[in-house]
Amino acid sequence: MQVHPLTCALGAELTGINLADAVRDDGLFAEIRSLLLQHKVLFLRDQDFSRAEHVAFARRFGELEDHPVAGSDPEHPGLVRIYKTPDQPNDRYENAWHSDTTWREAPQFGAVLRCVECPPVGGDTMWANMALAYERLPAHIKEQIADLRARHSIEASFGAAMPIEKRLALKAQYPDAEHPVVRTHPDTGEKILYVNAFATHFTNYHTAARVRFGQDANPGAADLLRYLISQAYIPEYQVRWRWAPNSVAIWDNTATQHYAVMDYPPCHRKMERAGIIGSKPF
Repeated sequence: MQVHPLTCALGAELTGINLADAVRDDGLFAEIRSLLLQHKVLFLRDQDFSRAEHVAFARRFGELEDHPVAGSDPEHPGLVRIYKTPDQPNDRYENAWHSDTTWREAPQFGAVLRCVECPPVGGDTMWANMALAYERLPAHIKEQIADLRARHSIEASFGAAMPIEKRLALKAQYPDAEHPVVRTHPDTGEKILYVNAFATHFTNYHTAARVRFGQDANPGAADLLRYLISQAYIPEYQVRWRWAPNSVAIWDNTATQHYAVMDYPPCHRKMERAGIIGSKPF
């Protein structure tokens, strides 16, 4: 196996291996997991494996989960189908910078995403290193956010376009989760800036130490949250990957955010993702 770093911030391409072999090879899998924690996102090309092998490889990291809105492959639970087709004129947006499922009490540890079909040009995905984003924050910002916590909502994101009854049912099933704004990585011990597009507001900002008068809480808290979320937009923290059929990305969802670029004309973009259950942030 050869390892080719792609940027100074994060990301490495692996060549000379077949991920399906790591289902049975403990040594190979351990090496891949170690490289994932080091580079935060790994990329491979020409991985022509089956859906069953996709699920089996991802399950080596932990148990998989389905998504309450995006559909899963009926024969392979935990394999979410992210399909964009030309006959979806009202569903042409992709997303904002985010970490998957932070609206859960225990968000995903990571994911294994395989390209089934993609446009000839466009449809790239970008990742940002949120440990590096935290490390390079000004010292006074680090001090200000050290004890802050934030709400993350599926209702305000996936639920926003739903009829109100369906949206409220979704929120009842998945109440807004509260997480620390600065999370500690359970494996590496790194401090990670942990707010993204699912974060709606801080829950403990309105204290005497931060607020002289009520008006200081708003827009003060909202401006700070926007500033923190915008750190993922900085190119020096990012890597960008151009897809081709049978390309694969494996990422540490704890330490990164990602963004699927919707810059292509109406055509097919079919991706399949196995999301790995994680732990409660601390």
